[in-house]
Amino acid sequence: MMTIRKLLAAAIAAATLGAASGPSIAQDDPLLRPILPADAAKWLGAQAPLRIYGNSYLVGFQGLNVGLIRTGAGLILIDGAVPQGVRAIEANIRQRGFRVRDVKLILTTEGHFDHASGIAALARDTGATVIASWPTADVLRRGQPAVDDPQIAYGVAFPAVARVRGVTDGAQIRLGATVVTARATPGHTPGSMSWTWRACEGAKCRAMVFASSLNPIGGPGYRYSAPGHARAVIDFRRSFAIMRALPCDVLLTAHPDQSSGDSKARALAAGRTPNPFIDPAACRTYAAKYATLFDQRLVHERSGKVH
Repeated sequence: MMTIRKLLAAAIAAATLGAASGPSIAQDDPLLRPILPADAAKWLGAQAPLRIYGNSYLVGFQGLNVGLIRTGAGLILIDGAVPQGVRAIEANIRQRGFRVRDVKLILTTEGHFDHASGIAALARDTGATVIASWPTADVLRRGQPAVDDPQIAYGVAFPAVARVRGVTDGAQIRLGATVVTARATPGHTPGSMSWTWRACEGAKCRAMVFASSLNPIGGPGYRYSAPGHARAVIDFRRSFAIMRALPCDVLLTAHPDQSSGDSKARALAAGRTPNPFIDPAACRTYAAKYATLFDQRLVHERSGKVH
């Protein structure tokens, strides 16, 4: 039998573990219930939080980027991954010496579950204001993908975000001394938004870009070349042009492998110099890659190779 002293020690240890791990340990948390765990697992490889440049960090995963910007008035988070990744994101924030409650703003690239379904829990845990394009804001409030999303056939419901601030292209989001600018880059979703800001190390400042996906994929039966989808084609063409023209010294993409961010993160973590993320051609390369894939898809659709 356990002595009273051992029982007390066990109770204290259990209480400490519960306090450190959050409400999901003590009871079912609807905002943290895993979504498509088998599919999401391929993105959620553990990655130590990385300082990319100046006040800018990554606090996400090997296959899903979550950005963090330190300002003089709190933290800005970009994207929220999936519910089953929220505790790891929060742990990464703390590992860099920050407090989760210091996150004041959560910006969103797109309303797909892999980037947005963890936002409801993060907004609750931080008290932060969530900001998205107007089309994505509607998706977040409903917790449902947009009906005109090219990937609607793959869409899954996710925890809705009660309060979202909608912004338009060119909107400037200010927190402390940091200004983040919204850059509409639709196509992958109707409301995709990229975010730009400047980060400095001493007197050397860099143009930072956290880009939404530009991948021209579609669900079964979706054809960009169909007459009713002309708007999506126009959107993609414009987004490629915008991405090519952006001031861009450091590119972070919602999925790191879309811009070689996965290999760059490994190199940076290993202490590689010069900083592998600094590449003034990165945004042009990113746009050219997916513009080519988009042209190829249109050709395949018209030749009947895409159904």
